[in-house]
Amino acid sequence: MSAYMTDASSPSSDTSRGERIAKALARRGVASRRDIERMIEEGRITLDGKPVTHPATFIQPGDIVSVDGKPVDPPQRTRLWRYHKPAGLVTTHHDPEERRTVFESLPKGMPRVISVGRLDLNSEGLLLLTNDGALARELELPSRQWIRRYRVRVFGLVDEKRLKSLADGCVLDGVRYGPIEATLDSSKGDNSWLTVSLREGKNREIRKVMMGMNLHVSRLIRLSYGPFTLGNLKPHELEEVATRTLAEQIPSTKTASPKKKRH
Repeated sequence: MSAYMTDASSPSSDTSRGERIAKALARRGVASRRDIERMIEEGRITLDGKPVTHPATFIQPGDIVSVDGKPVDPPQRTRLWRYHKPAGLVTTHHDPEERRTVFESLPKGMPRVISVGRLDLNSEGLLLLTNDGALARELELPSRQWIRRYRVRVFGLVDEKRLKSLADGCVLDGVRYGPIEATLDSSKGDNSWLTVSLREGKNREIRKVMMGMNLHVSRLIRLSYGPFTLGNLKPHELEEVATRTLAEQIPSTKTASPKKKRH
């Protein structure tokens, strides 16, 4: 076994030691680093057949790492997909309530992937998937300031003045929410459609902010995440982002171009 432990005072930048296991598995699309650390605590990860007991474990090329008894493939070229998530699926690999997950619904032959951000159980629309955990983390950084745009159906009386005031940010239940651009598109009875845009979203932010305006969200569809759009993808449909497009947006991912495929 070529991996070994290091104490907290030891430098972790020594490349001769290899790569920390959490970082390595995140790059391979197993899960986020935080989730991998949790999986280590649960005894679900082994290295050359022996349980990994500490996240400060290093691995090197040729080491055999397994998750839940299944060997993890070596790193592949970085890839990104656009996926139309339907309502009724959770964005997690392991759901304690045993609800159907996004990852169980993907076509056979897909590599192991993780999501860029999440959409909750009842939300729909664009979900980005990647086989590279480092890319997922980079795309989620607030410093990117990418606009995320949604189509939102609400039930209740829409106060357009209050809707526009969301552009200045707001505080609800002691939580500060950043600027939200929201416009009223149409109304029929007590149901209205809104277009909502924000640059960084807290958990269930749109639903909570609308509830603070006495509006119940009955449908929420993500239309875009930065430069990537839902387009004409139908529910459950998946399409890989062309490598050239990915490289233009994220220069660090420059690799040979693949053929675009739709499942």
